[in-house]
Amino acid sequence: MGKGRLCGGVVACVTLISLAVASAPARAQTAFDRPGGDYFSTPVTSGDPEDCALLCERDRRCRSWSFSYPDVDGAAAVCWLKNTVPARVPGSCCISGVRGAGVIEPRVEGVETSIDRPGGDLRNFEPKDGESVEACKAACTADNKCRAFTYARPGYTGREARCFLKKEIKPPRRKAGFTSGVVR
Repeated sequence: MGKGRLCGGVVACVTLISLAVASAPARAQTAFDRPGGDYFSTPVTSGDPEDCALLCERDRRCRSWSFSYPDVDGAAAVCWLKNTVPARVPGSCCISGVRGAGVIEPRVEGVETSIDRPGGDLRNFEPKDGESVEACKAACTADNKCRAFTYARPGYTGREARCFLKKEIKPPRRKAGFTSGVVR
């Protein structure tokens, strides 16, 4: 009788753990693509990956999605809806997720993802090829007059990426394609 209860308890625990894991909210995956399974694509004029996740939610055929940022050639952001859940592959071009995922931005200390801090500009420049938000933050840190920065991905303020160094700390505003931070 003791072994039967123990076995039943183990089965109950495993079942509860499985249900907890299965019911945990799915999250979109920043810097991953899910190639294949496409049945529909559309430009995303807002440039916001959340709009792509919402398109998937509203379409019963959709099982997963991929959002491609605007490219340097001036093409718009694109949302790809998929009728399967392809394996994810690393890609800085994209954010992907499964139906029900929404978009959860990564939390990096000192960096505000999808945030613009408009105004208070000290100067701005086009980062060199391959440089990104880290180079923008480093430029601000190196300039004693700089208090904050905003990095705009290619396609959001022009064809190329742009780094804005700020002499004043302005209030943050949610804006896709932008990354900001306060340095001092």
